[in-house]
Amino acid sequence: MTHVNGVALAPLLAAELPAEMLAAVALRQRLHRDPRLSGQEDDTAEAVCAAITEGAEPLAAKPERVAGTGRLVRLGPATGPSVALRVELDGLPLVEQTGLAYASGSGVMHACGHDLHCAALVAVARAVRRMERDGLAELPRGLLLVLQPREEAAPSGAGDVLADPAFLAHDVRAVVGAHVQPVLPRGVVSARPGPVNASSDELLITITGRGGHAAYPHRSDDPVLALSQTVVALHHIVSRRVNPLDSAVLTIGKLDAGTAGNVIPASARAYGTIRALDPANRQRLREAVREVVTHTAAAYHCTGTVQMVENEPVLHNDARLASAILPVLAGLGLRPDEEFRSCGSDDFSHFSDALPSVMLFVGVDDGSPGAPGLHDARFAPPDAVVGELANAYLAGLAGALQLLA
Repeated sequence: MTHVNGVALAPLLAAELPAEMLAAVALRQRLHRDPRLSGQEDDTAEAVCAAITEGAEPLAAKPERVAGTGRLVRLGPATGPSVALRVELDGLPLVEQTGLAYASGSGVMHACGHDLHCAALVAVARAVRRMERDGLAELPRGLLLVLQPREEAAPSGAGDVLADPAFLAHDVRAVVGAHVQPVLPRGVVSARPGPVNASSDELLITITGRGGHAAYPHRSDDPVLALSQTVVALHHIVSRRVNPLDSAVLTIGKLDAGTAGNVIPASARAYGTIRALDPANRQRLREAVREVVTHTAAAYHCTGTVQMVENEPVLHNDARLASAILPVLAGLGLRPDEEFRSCGSDDFSHFSDALPSVMLFVGVDDGSPGAPGLHDARFAPPDAVVGELANAYLAGLAGALQLLA
């Protein structure tokens, strides 16, 4: 067998994929029917690892545990530099409403496409093994399959993978992820260079005042009124503190105050998030939130405090790697896109902070009006998307190997 470069490898592997689709779709349905929450993904990880070897010879090296419930599976050369393909294992605490024959009934749901991602990665892994078994070619570098836990919950699974000695031992030189995206049409895959997903910070705002009877507001310092004014003021921050040509968003999603309609409580709380595609704007928003909360509360004789949980950094696609992937996508029959980005966040950004990385966004919009989006209890892309994701992963692998040649 001979080593081939990344671009030449892509059509060889793509030719092997159709034979793997039936098993990959069956795996997708199995994972969708029986998902696991963040931190409880051992069963999912074992099912994915078993599917990689099903009907084939044992792996040269056993899967390794990483970041608790995650796994690493290495294919190709056992030593030296490697390219990582990453998938997420966890589902969401959500009661499914898809009506699928393989719908989950446990109150946990793969509503973000992680079942599809895992199935596609297995198809790629089995295509690589089939190619090598049939003597067509060998991978020139190691391929590390990263089955990552806890994408949907803090603390970040990606951050723990990066710090794990098991991951560090594989000399990873580039990381590729892929994610279904209902904003993009079917057949379109985005590999835009630069910032493509926003940073994300959680907010807990507490306004403390002086409670009392609703009939005597003058004898109280009303934290509900102060919080209401604070929320309104917060929503002006982006429009007045951030360049209109930049992307950022502040959202308050939950308010919590009081026990009865005729009681002014002593405190009130708001929960929200700030997101930005530029690290400087992220810092600017953090400072502005503290300033607005403190001074607005004070105007109503109350005290305002902010607890801020730093979640994900900006997800930044490496320009050289994205440029290497784009023509391979086209060669595999996918329509490359270089425009898409969003204020969504993904802990894949920890990989992009540390290593040359690209997140590929794979379109699943079929044009149906009112189609559900990510994290919706009705979100259920068709099984055929597994093949499109697999080709996206192949393009990512080929582009990364080309840069490492």
